[in-house]
Amino acid sequence: MLTRAAGMVAAFLAGLALVVAAVLVVRHLTEPSEPDLPVVPDARRPVVEAAVRTCSPLSVPLLAAQIDAESGWRRDADSGHAQGISQFSPVTWKEWGRDGDGDGDADVWEPRDAIPSQARYMCHLYEVVKVVPGSGTRLGSTRLALAAYNAGPNAVLRARGIPKILETREYVDKILKELLPKYRESEKRYQESEAKHTGSASASPSTPVSPSPSGDPSGPASVSSPAATRRP
Repeated sequence: MLTRAAGMVAAFLAGLALVVAAVLVVRHLTEPSEPDLPVVPDARRPVVEAAVRTCSPLSVPLLAAQIDAESGWRRDADSGHAQGISQFSPVTWKEWGRDGDGDGDADVWEPRDAIPSQARYMCHLYEVVKVVPGSGTRLGSTRLALAAYNAGPNAVLRARGIPKILETREYVDKILKELLPKYRESEKRYQESEAKHTGSASASPSTPVSPSPSGDPSGPASVSSPAATRRP
């Protein structure tokens, strides 16, 4: 009798476990999952972090969102009017392109040249748009600087604001309303992860490591959206 009762209890518990597991599976499948966030590619992070130190309005999320909108992080992006990861027109690159990686050549296709040049040009545009109405706030000046990067500073100065060019308006909105919030969140998670990693590393005993040659930070970028056009 006891053996039969124990078997019934075991069968009941097994059935209950199956019911609980099924409920958990259904809940997992029906609950909305967190959307994937865009991230700064590891190969590009060192140059992006260095570039944003060019002037105070820049930040990693802002520069990353702009690069994403420009080329989807593709170093070989070519719209026919603009080239490379930062989408410089030949005219603009001739004036603003710099040798960022120290190899003696300012190459628009090389992210370690293009991204620092993009940062320098954006800092210049922040200064240019200071005379335009609406530039008195950080958001206002950023909107105008981005519009100037896309349409050209003269177009922004002539319009006394964001010019009535659909591509330019969509470009600014995509960066500030769609991409920038996502990159802010992904950067926040990255920094939190780095802080945890640093904390656990400092808490554990240190072990000697043999020196190794530093790697080339440049590498293949992730492929995303097509490049935007650029007006000199």
